[in-house]
Amino acid sequence: MQGVVLVDKPSGWTSFDVVNKVRRMVAAIEGKKPKNCKVGHTGTLDPLATGLLVLLVGKEYTRRAGELTKLDKTYEVTMKLGETSTTGDEEGEKTAVSGTIPTERAVLEALTAFRGHIMQVPPAYSAIKIDGKRAYDLARAGKTVEFEARPVTIHSIELTRYDYPFVEFNADVSSGTYIRSLVEDLGTHLGTGAYMSALRRTRVGSFQLQGALQIDTLTPEILSAHLAELP
Repeated sequence: MQGVVLVDKPSGWTSFDVVNKVRRMVAAIEGKKPKNCKVGHTGTLDPLATGLLVLLVGKEYTRRAGELTKLDKTYEVTMKLGETSTTGDEEGEKTAVSGTIPTERAVLEALTAFRGHIMQVPPAYSAIKIDGKRAYDLARAGKTVEFEARPVTIHSIELTRYDYPFVEFNADVSSGTYIRSLVEDLGTHLGTGAYMSALRRTRVGSFQLQGALQIDTLTPEILSAHLAELP
């Protein structure tokens, strides 16, 4: 069997957890061992993040993973002002930065300042490899992780709700954009500090979250019925 399947990843699951569950289902359907079944995804989500994972099933489809990882993505983002986090999200140690409460106008101006082509430094806690090791493994071991700024594009960024200390916005971004870094940069711009408190991916290229399968209720029969072809 081969094709594309869309899954709504819940918080607490790693992207590999989802791939592994689907791989076991494919193995059961095909009567093979899981290690002999090809299943991959087109862009990881952090464990605390939720939303769209585009899974590729079968050798012909997993070969196209590199092509599909380059697609633009859309996110629903919640950031918390006034503090920073060692990991850029809820998991890290928090440090209070400022009790200043920005006006909504200041928040809107900050979001606008990051629209378009920008240079962005990836977070230390990321899956980028350095000398064959994941950056987050090095960071967790207490080693200094430094990256050079990279060009990314924020196609659109729109405020949806502001209730201090929380800011909610939607962002349509190019591949390679780190939302945690975007949030930290926004916090620096506002002078308050900030970290990402919630993230939900709603789009990858032309693939939409609507209709994505729930991993908790996924069965081999449902998986087979929802496999789709790539254009």
